[in-house]
Amino acid sequence: MIRFFYNLFYPLGLLFFLPGQISKLVRRGNYRHKLGQRFGCYDAETRARLAAHRCTWIHAVSVGEVAIALKLSSKLRQLDPDFFCVLTTTTTTGFQVANSEPNERMEVLYSPLDFWPIMRRAFATIDPVRIVLVEAEVWPNLAAEARNRRIPLALVNARLSKRSEARFQRFRSLIAPTFRCLDAICVQEPEDVERWVALGVSRDRIHPVGSIKYDPAEVRLNPDLPLEILRTFGIDRDSPILFGGSTHAGEEEILGEIFQRLRADFPAFTLIIAPRHVERAGEIRNRLQRLGLNVCLRSEAGEPRASPPECLLLDTTGELQHWYAVATIVFVGKSLTARGGQNPVEPILAGKPVLFGPHMENFSALAQALVANKAAVQVRDPNSLQQQIAWLLRDRQAALRLVANAQSVLARHNGATARTAALVVELKPAS
Repeated sequence: MIRFFYNLFYPLGLLFFLPGQISKLVRRGNYRHKLGQRFGCYDAETRARLAAHRCTWIHAVSVGEVAIALKLSSKLRQLDPDFFCVLTTTTTTGFQVANSEPNERMEVLYSPLDFWPIMRRAFATIDPVRIVLVEAEVWPNLAAEARNRRIPLALVNARLSKRSEARFQRFRSLIAPTFRCLDAICVQEPEDVERWVALGVSRDRIHPVGSIKYDPAEVRLNPDLPLEILRTFGIDRDSPILFGGSTHAGEEEILGEIFQRLRADFPAFTLIIAPRHVERAGEIRNRLQRLGLNVCLRSEAGEPRASPPECLLLDTTGELQHWYAVATIVFVGKSLTARGGQNPVEPILAGKPVLFGPHMENFSALAQALVANKAAVQVRDPNSLQQQIAWLLRDRQAALRLVANAQSVLARHNGATARTAALVVELKPAS
């Protein structure tokens, strides 16, 4: 009955949110690309490739989830030489990252809307033997269709914060039937088990395996690309670099102002910013230039210039984890002027000291563990951020201690990808 009303009101909800979604797609660009796939429509060539394989369907929303999906699919191919996967993603940036390394054992598609006729068309074309959802994407029609077709459904790297649990508890009668469709839930921390049990999931389906995102065993960093880019811009690799990763509106200007004030004490200083949404690059550049900074875009590498830029703005996708290798200090974005935080793991694995603001709700367990173990610095405001950056620039030993402590915290998740892949492989269609 609940699903009946969900499908009844879905078109109304789609019409209500459609203007905002269209605006976002247009703003991020390339919105017409394979638009039909979002409605479960696939060209003949795609249908022919899918018909030739029995596949695992992995669904990931955007760049962060796609990175997890790629790590997991790589491990699944090691366990099963015949492994073939369909990776669906919601955003154009996620689609670009998923296609950054061509793979004949993977078909990348846009995820279909969760409306029952669209989802049924998608299932009929993809015809998966199992479905793997990454982090939090459990949609009612997708889950119900998998259950009706006896296709095993797993949620990996499951994310359920205290805030999300409280919200779900208020609507437990509505969401519990969807969660009960899950055959396996791979959670990141042992304490997460009870949260899922409280939402009606059978305990024997919940597996505390650690976080794929935090698994240091599966991360491969390549500093060659950023080092070459720095060389083309004339930036001294040995000079200190303040790096802002996945920043949100307002944070770039804060970093720019801090950078200018610190240059009196650290004249050979460079600021590199990687905004969370690259389509904001032009706007950010204008704002930083109004602060008096000489700013270049990463896409301008190789163009002639009189002097190295003071600030390099990354306007490309799929490279961020490699750029952390050239940083001296990393600020994790969406934590100072916005809520939620971004992933602090990649800079830690690159061996860099990490700072973040007071808002790390999306990574609360990890952020708390890092702060408690003196493995990262959490700041209250721009003034304290400046003070802590200056401290780490002056005290190299303190920075190294932060890195060592942080890597010890991450070591608890070592092997999470392999443990998750082993559970996924065991999922077989019901006879």
